[in-house]
Amino acid sequence: MDALTGLLEGPRARGAFLMRSVLSPPWSLRIQDEAPLTVVTMARGEGWVVTGESGQAGEAGQAGQAGQAGEAAGRMAATPLHPGDVAILRGPAPYTVADDPATAPRVVIHPGQVSATPQGEALCEAMGLGVRTWGDGPDGPVVLLSGTYQMRGEVNQRLLRTLPPLVRLTADAWNSSLVTLLEAEIGRDAPGQEVVLDRLLDLLLTAALRAWFARPEAGVPGGYDAQGDPVVGRALRLLHAEPARAWTVAALAAASGVSRAALGRRFTALVGEPPMTYLTNLRLTLAADLLREPDATLGAVARRVGYGSPFALSAAFKRVRGVSPRDHRQGGAAPRAGA
Repeated sequence: MDALTGLLEGPRARGAFLMRSVLSPPWSLRIQDEAPLTVVTMARGEGWVVTGESGQAGEAGQAGQAGQAGEAAGRMAATPLHPGDVAILRGPAPYTVADDPATAPRVVIHPGQVSATPQGEALCEAMGLGVRTWGDGPDGPVVLLSGTYQMRGEVNQRLLRTLPPLVRLTADAWNSSLVTLLEAEIGRDAPGQEVVLDRLLDLLLTAALRAWFARPEAGVPGGYDAQGDPVVGRALRLLHAEPARAWTVAALAAASGVSRAALGRRFTALVGEPPMTYLTNLRLTLAADLLREPDATLGAVARRVGYGSPFALSAAFKRVRGVSPRDHRQGGAAPRAGA
């Protein structure tokens, strides 16, 4: 398992919310559903994503002229979306998708994917157009596809901490047919269709993120660049493949074909932290995600991530993350930054 695979194991769609929106100008959707991660793509037509302190279209004015993201009121910015473009939005901050940055919101999407007018009038039934299709008419020139991840496991948090609030990839920057395939499948009502759509959304996200992390401006996660190093890349793959193994620096160095000192220096320089610190954070990240599973016991989680007892896992979890496993499971305090 490589570093990017480790990041993407968390956001694995399970009954994700997917919708095909068919719209006619002027249109503006204010999204304040508090979802941790959303993928938006233009299947047909043009649009803008407005982000910032409020993400309120209409306040952005003339932001984003000449096809580039522009600054508007305060820290707000408008980013264009063309056919085949993909936007990945990190929640829970609100944002707006509109035909123009100056168009005021006409629909507000609340938590639970409940749609209403800005005045609070329900719209879910009134704008329904069929299976996973919604909008102001079946013949609208704009088709917007959106997929929303609702899970909040800690592996997700590790990915979210890596991403900027908005990632935009143009159609020519990642050259994928997945948008066309998702549009073809999203309106179908066949046995197992939910699983098919979940996997398509995962593929779309994975392909887009892989293209994003390959770009020089992307803040790649620790260890991603190091995958190409013949020594550190091997060490990372070993740790991700067997995080529960009783690793020592000596054992990891021997398996990587170098001395302990050489591995320590090279690993720290490329990844940003020593091998055993990386392993501890990896184990606790995996444990945090496993603890969200309803039937998981602390003892079982401890064994799966390499701790000899529930007490050892609890002590490490509290020391590094500042919250006990029980409080984490119950949705207690958020982990410390960088944990």
